[in-house]
Amino acid sequence: MPCALHCAPTLPAKATLNHPASLLALLFSVALVISLLIRFWLATRQMRHVAANSGAVPLAFADTVTLDAHRRAARYTLAKGSFGLWAMAFSAAILIGWTLLGGLGVLNNAIREAVQPTYGDMAYQLALLAAFVVIGCVLDVPFDLYSTFRIEQDFGFNRMTWKLYLVDALKGFVLGALIGLPLAAGMLWIMSSTGALWWLWAWGAWMGFNLLALVLYPTVIAPLFNTFKPLTDASLEARVQSLMAKCGFLAKGFFVMDGSKRSAHANAYFTGFGSAKRVVFFDTLLAKLLPGEVEAVLAHELGHFKHRHVLKRIASMFAISLAGFAVLGWMSHRIWFYTAFGVQPSMTAPNDAVALLLFMLIVPVFSFFVSPLFAGLSRRHEFQADAYACAHANGRELSSALLKLYKDNASTLTPDPLYARFYYSHPPAAERLAAMQALDLKPS
Repeated sequence: MPCALHCAPTLPAKATLNHPASLLALLFSVALVISLLIRFWLATRQMRHVAANSGAVPLAFADTVTLDAHRRAARYTLAKGSFGLWAMAFSAAILIGWTLLGGLGVLNNAIREAVQPTYGDMAYQLALLAAFVVIGCVLDVPFDLYSTFRIEQDFGFNRMTWKLYLVDALKGFVLGALIGLPLAAGMLWIMSSTGALWWLWAWGAWMGFNLLALVLYPTVIAPLFNTFKPLTDASLEARVQSLMAKCGFLAKGFFVMDGSKRSAHANAYFTGFGSAKRVVFFDTLLAKLLPGEVEAVLAHELGHFKHRHVLKRIASMFAISLAGFAVLGWMSHRIWFYTAFGVQPSMTAPNDAVALLLFMLIVPVFSFFVSPLFAGLSRRHEFQADAYACAHANGRELSSALLKLYKDNASTLTPDPLYARFYYSHPPAAERLAAMQALDLKPS
């Protein structure tokens, strides 16, 4: 009989077995409750603070932001906040259903009994992963629809049609199957075939996939959803070419993306590796900003590359994922890891897929408590990129561009300070602009 737990130790007595399972379930329950209370407290703080400060524009923005725009941003923040509370409660209920109430165990048993005897171990595990993903997507659809066609629509941001929504969903489903199923099959094969250090090989494969995705996304995947046309504004192209030359960067091309067909939100990004770097502007960004402001926004993006923020984030992702795979490699051999969440591991079929799913379900609950550290690091990177942009472009133009984007995206100018410290990956507008003013900016 094959050892489905990769030659795990012989099961101890029932009393000994139940102790670590009960302890893990208790730790998970406590962490979940505490994280939910913190999230609810922070969300309600944010909503109260924004509502309380919606009656007057902050003095720092009094000359540039109208009261109507400020109140609109407050209403948008409150609408998203209220919706977020419902989504948080629903997500928590689903998570409890999958874990503490044994939903994953029920799904696993049903899929295993229906598929494994006829089609084998790999088909059973892929079917389990696919069923879990499909169920999750179906449960998320009502929330995605409400966010897109109610909240975003009410505030004038949504450009998505029902046809485009369905086409995107179909493309996403097909692409997910074409990429996800072979990737999952490869991971499952590594878990079952490479011995006790399978987690190290799996980590290497996962990192290789992520690096490949970073290379292929701009030129292969993104064009499946958006149209990218070369930048035709010769004057603007000359400005950004000069900026990149001054900053020591080369780009394979400058492109305009039709972001307006889905949303009125604006953005720009700089992506790729080596000589394959591409500069992409949303058409909504070019419609809202003056050429000097566009140049300053691009200088900010170049600042991220100059300070190696992208490489640092990739390196941190490598380290965190390595630790995660190592923990999974250890826990997947423990019976109590499964029984703590209502899953009875099989002695005749592999348990690799269910181990992956359980790990993905419980890790976010514990990682929530360190998320402010990463948010803080991200804000620090934004300050550094702003400073770089101010040194290599026009700082006043960057300030003007940011104000326009805050206004057009209905971003609140008065977030709750504690909420911002916990969640914001970008500094609040007041802090960001004050930091730039402290550099004693002068027109370049």
